[in-house]
Amino acid sequence: MGDTGSTTPTPQVFSGRRLERRRMHCECAKNMGFFPFLNHPIRKSFKRLPTTTEWAHFQQYARRMRKLREEDAPSPSSPEVASVMQLCTISEPLLPNLKDLCLQGIGGWFIPFIPLFLSPRTTSIVLSFGSGLPGAMVASIVASLPTLCPGLETITLYTLSRNPMVTAAVSRMLLATHRNALQQLRVDCPLTEEASEMLYKLPNLRSLSVVIERGASLPSASLPNLTHLEIVCDNEDGWPQLFHRATFGKLESVAFYPQSEQLGDFLGTFERAALSSSVQNTLSTFCLDTSYSWNPNYSSLLPFTQMVDLVIESSCDGGCSSVVDDDIIISLSRAMPKLKYLYLGDSPCRQIAPGVTVKGLVALARHCPNLSTLRVHFQVTSLSDPPAIPEMVPNPGPAASWIDCALEVLYVWEKPMPEGSELVIALTLLRIFPRLDSIVYFDEGWEEVEDAIKRSKRIIDCSSD
Repeated sequence: MGDTGSTTPTPQVFSGRRLERRRMHCECAKNMGFFPFLNHPIRKSFKRLPTTTEWAHFQQYARRMRKLREEDAPSPSSPEVASVMQLCTISEPLLPNLKDLCLQGIGGWFIPFIPLFLSPRTTSIVLSFGSGLPGAMVASIVASLPTLCPGLETITLYTLSRNPMVTAAVSRMLLATHRNALQQLRVDCPLTEEASEMLYKLPNLRSLSVVIERGASLPSASLPNLTHLEIVCDNEDGWPQLFHRATFGKLESVAFYPQSEQLGDFLGTFERAALSSSVQNTLSTFCLDTSYSWNPNYSSLLPFTQMVDLVIESSCDGGCSSVVDDDIIISLSRAMPKLKYLYLGDSPCRQIAPGVTVKGLVALARHCPNLSTLRVHFQVTSLSDPPAIPEMVPNPGPAASWIDCALEVLYVWEKPMPEGSELVIALTLLRIFPRLDSIVYFDEGWEEVEDAIKRSKRIIDCSSD
């Protein structure tokens, strides 16, 4: 039925009796043949109804359950099994002490049996529904969650259909949830205006993922403890209202997932909205993921000097969309010296684009010593014949020396490798990024570059011993 602890338990010292009890329970969880009334191993039907003794034995283990996740313990695999369990749990939940429930790809037949696994002690729920389910069926279980679990702290509802019935049910659920208890909310459907008004005033909310439709009426947010915010939106319309005179005292991470092909000056809109709420003082992670081609104005991100992770995902289908060049990279590296992860545009493609040269890469290494992973479009030819420019010499000024850069992973993906230049490119990269260890590539020519880098590092290590 699942593990009583975390998926990866921390080291603990058990007494012999406690360790044996845990081992027996794990075996029971993985082998339903322990219960003779089940047709093991397929678990699709009962041989017979369980006896009172057998069910009492089962409940001894069921009461110890604290977490149930689909990857750990599959839910009953047929209506017949679930119906018998429902018959045997009239007086109390099947898992009366369960705190965390995670079920993925829930089918329509199983929805009525979800309450079997919930109890007043359940504080975390993650439900992912199968496609094509009737809205009324999903709405019925969603609306009942606060009644079944009055102390919910984490609510995650995925693959919800976009229809008024589901929107109303999710909104009712939110309005009925204990407002001081809720800490994490992730729903992928819109909310009513009344629910939005309440949501953006929750005092202890720490993580939030919402859908905001075009033209939605939103209040200014007052979320003093929010650290992570994800927004699925149509374009740059609607969501900026959240930031107007907002209270975001601890916001560290913002992610946008726009669904529109026309993004316009999305980053400029974000800059104006965020600066009005002083988010630039706390924001360390920014992500924007679009499946369309897009040329963003990266200069709008320069005020966010605390940035650690910067991810802009866009598509190169139909032509390379990257406009990243040395000037952009140098400006970003100077403005964001704390960068660790930098992804700009799609994975480097085979198409001809402006791209970053050695000059830009050296600037990154110099100004961002903590940078560990890099994915930008760059000009491979500049690596095969690097110029003797001043930037290749360690900077004695206040900026960090480029030789201290922590970069270990470089994405090159489909960038073609000039024939016969593998060793020169390897040495150039190693000169700029002395800790480089892994190259993520699709073009097989880069395999030799990666091998040359590793051989060179081994030689350097041996010579320093």
